[in-house]
Amino acid sequence: MNVDPVAIVFQVVVFLFAISVHESAHAWTANHYGDPTARMLGRITLNPIYHIDPLGTVILPLMALIYHFPMIGWAKPTPVNPLNFGKDHVKADIMTSVAGPVSNLIVATGSVVVLAIIIHTQGILGSAAQPLYDLFRMALYINVLLAVFNMIPVPPLDGSHVLRHALSGPALAVYDRVGMFGLLILFVAGGNIIGRLMQPFLNFFDRLLYAIS
Repeated sequence: MNVDPVAIVFQVVVFLFAISVHESAHAWTANHYGDPTARMLGRITLNPIYHIDPLGTVILPLMALIYHFPMIGWAKPTPVNPLNFGKDHVKADIMTSVAGPVSNLIVATGSVVVLAIIIHTQGILGSAAQPLYDLFRMALYINVLLAVFNMIPVPPLDGSHVLRHALSGPALAVYDRVGMFGLLILFVAGGNIIGRLMQPFLNFFDRLLYAIS
């Protein structure tokens, strides 16, 4: 089995940065809407040490590397207390939830801009051009992957915080109760589903890269 150590390092670095951006965005937005819980715990930071979850940030990504799966996983959940959001708590909860995926899409957009710059300056960059291109191409892919994965409306993913506000009573109770099973099914059989959901976003960013490079 051929293992590219440079590719592994790129994946790990990009993954840690992507989850740090994601969780920091949750924490910053919650604080903006009146809940300082995550801020007081030091979660508004790009230091991955504050966001590491043993299973989602270490074990699962390690298994992905060993078995050549996409680099998927999660960080330690950002603590949010909706009671601090005040009157417009529904809007605050939704905005706090979508902040993570949106932040990853912003990073993906920035990666496209850097990729275009690398293409335009590859003559100057010389032999460094290809590794830099590979790094930011990886950043584009992993950030899109995390954004799309977290937007799936299965508890406890971010997308569920949006959908659950459209439910009430028994429907909401059932939704919350079966959520963990849905997430398990998604991990076992959802690889193709996630890939199909990602493709429109990847196509969009590829067209954007083509347009500006």
